[in-house]
Amino acid sequence: MVRDVKNKIVERIKKEFSSNVDLVIKPIKINSLKTIYVVYLESVSGSDKINDYILKNLTILNALKKSTLKNISYLIPAPNTVIIDNYDKIEFYITNGFTIVILNDEVIALETKSEINRSVPESTTEQAVYGPKDAFTENIQINLGLVKRRIKSHTLKSLAYVVGRKTTTMLNVLYFSDIASMDNVNEVIKTIKEIDIDGITDSGSLAKFFELDNNSHFPTVLKTERPDTVATALLAGKIAILVDTSPFALILPAFFGDFINPITDNYSIPKNINFLKILRLSCLIFTMVVPGLYIAIINFNPEVIPTSLLINFAIQRSDVPFPTIVEAFIMLLLCEILRESDFRFPSSYGSAISILGALIIGEAAVSAGIVSPIMIIVIAFTFITSLIFPEQELNSAIRKWRWIFLLLATVLGLYGIVLAIIYFLINITEITSIKNPYFYPIAPYDKNYLHESLFKVKISKDTKRSSLLARKNMKKQGRNKV
Repeated sequence: MVRDVKNKIVERIKKEFSSNVDLVIKPIKINSLKTIYVVYLESVSGSDKINDYILKNLTILNALKKSTLKNISYLIPAPNTVIIDNYDKIEFYITNGFTIVILNDEVIALETKSEINRSVPESTTEQAVYGPKDAFTENIQINLGLVKRRIKSHTLKSLAYVVGRKTTTMLNVLYFSDIASMDNVNEVIKTIKEIDIDGITDSGSLAKFFELDNNSHFPTVLKTERPDTVATALLAGKIAILVDTSPFALILPAFFGDFINPITDNYSIPKNINFLKILRLSCLIFTMVVPGLYIAIINFNPEVIPTSLLINFAIQRSDVPFPTIVEAFIMLLLCEILRESDFRFPSSYGSAISILGALIIGEAAVSAGIVSPIMIIVIAFTFITSLIFPEQELNSAIRKWRWIFLLLATVLGLYGIVLAIIYFLINITEITSIKNPYFYPIAPYDKNYLHESLFKVKISKDTKRSSLLARKNMKKQGRNKV
């Protein structure tokens, strides 16, 4: 009877992995009556670990009076040992680099994962002059170690989940039990548990499930490859999600100001960095408003321009057969094509292609009388100011609002610009990130988080956490009153 159970388990594995050339089922005879089966996938398991941890130690079964896997599980030096009581879990452990050992009706899983990793790299998308240079990799254990290397506290909790029917992707949800709001933690866990999909292959795929409730182009989940950014966010009371096979962590909740001002600002003198914060905010406004503002002034309110400059504009546009909106459309479309080509081309020559295209096509367009030189300057200024924001999703949202400002300005002039600003403020204040207001800490106003994100103060004055993110342990400096 016991032998039949063992054979059924082996046959089931053979059937489920029938077309997998990397499946290895190795029978090992320990005596005339008993045979052990060792099962693993060569592609995700390390053969040296299998030999050192398992095969060399199976010879001890001959010396045992009663050969059971429970007896030898204490003698095999594998880093992680799991006794499987539900045979449906065998597939999960095999595909995750475990070796399955079957004896009689007992099944045990021993961790023998192959080192399919790359070394800890430098950050490429969030570069900073000061601060740590390490970045996340595709290995979730390495990423968790990079975070815990910075935070050495037992109150940092790490919850493990598996998502995806086919991929069975590992997730780690990180938060401080004595800082983070449990309402936010429970909302994140609830969303993860409700995910029912074939596969999650990257953190970007997971982020979409946290953005389902928002009908907006603005990103509401912050993606980062920097462990120090995750550590700082956790200390503020936020929640981080690490996804296996992805070098980007997710941070929730994420607010509008978080995408404009990176956490690396913390490594600079507050008075110096505040100038850069004002500059970034100005660039955000410029990149959305400038094309529409130019069209509104030229077409509806030319009186606001000095007469000599207005005459110069008129002379430049005298040979252009198209209205200003058509000029703007041509140049914006051309710049979007160049930006996309820069993303897709290899980094070694992508920027060179974009610069060459912009110079040659822009000069040719002016010479051919398709666009005016002032329009080239306006669009170039628009795109230069957008390059300050490396977040691709934020740039996509800015692109949408740039067109809204442009179209309303074409129809209504400066009144259209005012209406677009009102529409923008209404829209952005309706967005939420796991049920937290996206325009926080401006609406609702919170001085503590304002000083942490949008405007830096002296470290001696930055003593409290946000009341929205942290419901307890509010003080960052000094002792909390019990």
